[in-house]
Amino acid sequence: MVGHHSVARPPELASGTATARFRPMLFDASSEEGLSELRALIASSKVNAVYDTIDDQLNELISCANPSVDHSTTSLAEARQRILGDTPAWRWGTWVFYPWRGELAHVLPRTSFHRVRTDRNRGKLDQPSQERLRERRIGVIGLSVGNSAALTLAMEGVGGSFRLADFDTVGLSNLNRLRAAVTDLGASKAVLAARQMYEIDPYLEIEVCPDGVTSQSIAAFFDGVNGDAPLDLLVEECDTVWVKLAAREFARRRGIPVLMDTNDRGMLDVERFDIEPLRPLLHGHVGALTSADVAQMSEQEQRSTLLSMVDERGLSQAMRDAIGAIGTSLSSWPQLASGVMLGGAVLTDTARRILLGEAVVSGRTYIDLDELIGAKSARLLEVIR
Repeated sequence: MVGHHSVARPPELASGTATARFRPMLFDASSEEGLSELRALIASSKVNAVYDTIDDQLNELISCANPSVDHSTTSLAEARQRILGDTPAWRWGTWVFYPWRGELAHVLPRTSFHRVRTDRNRGKLDQPSQERLRERRIGVIGLSVGNSAALTLAMEGVGGSFRLADFDTVGLSNLNRLRAAVTDLGASKAVLAARQMYEIDPYLEIEVCPDGVTSQSIAAFFDGVNGDAPLDLLVEECDTVWVKLAAREFARRRGIPVLMDTNDRGMLDVERFDIEPLRPLLHGHVGALTSADVAQMSEQEQRSTLLSMVDERGLSQAMRDAIGAIGTSLSSWPQLASGVMLGGAVLTDTARRILLGEAVVSGRTYIDLDELIGAKSARLLEVIR
C-alpha cells in the first residue's frame, strides 16, 4: 500500500488480530499507484464520508511558519500555490481511511502534519524536544484507566510509537470513566485505544496485545517481536497482581522507568529503573515477593498483596471504606472519571519530563484535590462565616 508508514512495522503481538480493526490505511495520491488504490477504495462502497480540509490545514501551516505575517485571502492562496507547485491540492498530502468508521480524511504530509498539530505546544516545548519525544516508544498495560494516559500522551505528542495491552473488552460499567461510546461496547480496550489514538494522529506506530500480557508475550511486549524494538517507558495501569510484578521485573532488568497512577488521592508512582537498576519493586512495599510467588497465591492473598502495593494506609477514607464492601454492596473498586482524567494528565506530564532527561525522582506523590482544594475551601468558608 503506497503511503503507509515509512518504517517497517512489526507484526501484531497477538495472533488473529486483523490490522484493519485499528490501523488506518494511508494513501499517497501524488503517485500513480497510490492514486489507483485510492480510486478503487472510493469506488468500493466502503467509504461513508469524505473530509477534505486541506486548504485550511495549509493555511495553518503557512501561519505557523511565520505568525508575524497578517495574511489576506489572496496572499494565503498564493502561499498555498507555492507549496503545492504543479500538484493539484487533492493529490497533495495524505489520504487516510479509517475502516472502523468508513471515513476518509485528507491531511498534511507527516512532517507538516506534526508541525501544525503540535504548534500550540511551542513556548512550552521547543521543536527539537518534540522531535525527540516522537522517537520514543511507550508501553501501556491496562487500557481502562490507562486509556486516559494513552490518549493524553498521543495528544501532547509524547511518544511516536506505542504498545498497548489489555485482555478485557469495553463494558457498560466502564463508561463512567472510559472515553467510549455505547457503540464501542464489546470492543477490545486495546483496539479501542489504538483507534482513538490513530484518529488523533494517523502517523503513529501502534501495536496491540488484545490478549493482555502473559508469560508467553511479556518479552515481546517489552522488546518487540524480534527483540529490536524495546520500550523507553512503561505506564502500568492493570489490576492483575502477577502482571504488576512481572512487568516491573522485566522493566528493572531492562532499565525502563515505570509510571502508575491509582486515581485515588491522585497518587502518582514513579520507579526510575533506568537510573536505579537495583531499586526494590514498588518501593519495597511487597518485600522480596516475585511474580512466580504470586502464581501460587489464593485470590484473597492476591487482594491483600494489591493493597500492599498501593499502601492501604495512604488510601482515601472513601476507598478504605469501600474495600470491605467489594463483593457485597460494591461490584469492584470505585473510580471516577475526574480522577482517571487527572491521572492521565499527571502521567503524561511526568512521562514527558523523564523522556526529555529532566530530573524526576522515584517515589510517590499525592495530588489530592480534597486536600489541595477542599481544605482551602473549607477554611475560606469558615472565614466568610
